[in-house]
Amino acid sequence: MGPAIRFAPSPTGLLHRGHAFSALSAYQRAKDLGGRFVLRIEDIDQTRCRPAYTEALLDDLAWLGLSWEQPVRIQSQHMADYHAALGQLRDLGLVYRCFKTRKAVADDIGRAPHGLGLAYRGAPLAAAEETARIEAGEPYAWRLSLDAAKDYLGEPYDSLTFTDEVQGTVAAQPHLAGDVVLARKDLGVAYHLAVVVDDGLQEITHIVRGEDLFEATGIQRLLQALLGLPTPIYRHHPLLMGPDGKRLAKRDLAQTLQDLRRQGLSAEQLRAELGF
Repeated sequence: MGPAIRFAPSPTGLLHRGHAFSALSAYQRAKDLGGRFVLRIEDIDQTRCRPAYTEALLDDLAWLGLSWEQPVRIQSQHMADYHAALGQLRDLGLVYRCFKTRKAVADDIGRAPHGLGLAYRGAPLAAAEETARIEAGEPYAWRLSLDAAKDYLGEPYDSLTFTDEVQGTVAAQPHLAGDVVLARKDLGVAYHLAVVVDDGLQEITHIVRGEDLFEATGIQRLLQALLGLPTPIYRHHPLLMGPDGKRLAKRDLAQTLQDLRRQGLSAEQLRAELGF
């Protein structure tokens, strides 16, 4: 189907300049390649995502002058796809149930020998203990086992790479992420699994996103290999910073596009300010 580039925001707040820069970067790359621009709403975190934010971001992106393929893929409407992928990994013995709380995991990382980094590595429980905990109704998360993944892939595990349009061929290094959570009771499936499945189903060929997600590419590259999915070409752009030198973020109440619009800033002015 030719080149396809996606922009995939999460509706956990209103868009700001940083989101506009990322969306315009992806949109411009799609135009340069003569490809499709795909919008996806990543709303699997139903504890934080709100329909009102989805409507607002669609309005903001249209105001910016962007247009995209229809229909828009909304992750919360496609949970069966992600559970099928999780089932595939489970059948291959590549995931395990982890009953530890976030605090327990953090404590384990803190006790790890010096030099092992900040990534969690665990192991399945003995069958009897696992069964007892399940029967007791204890919550758990499904984690990807890097040890099992390495055994499954064999030698190719250590030579996994991806292409970054700026850095060239990059070693994936999934160990930097550790045994990531792929699903948990409160969120259903988690980001890494959902994004990899969606990119495959939507035939995404190029991904343009912030450099804060560069490290995440390694574990996503591993999941692509385990699920038999193609690997897109990546470009990780610098993040926009605020006057305080910190990256713009929703949690820090960065000035939103809605604010800028109310203040009279035009889409053309914003695009020019951001270099488009």
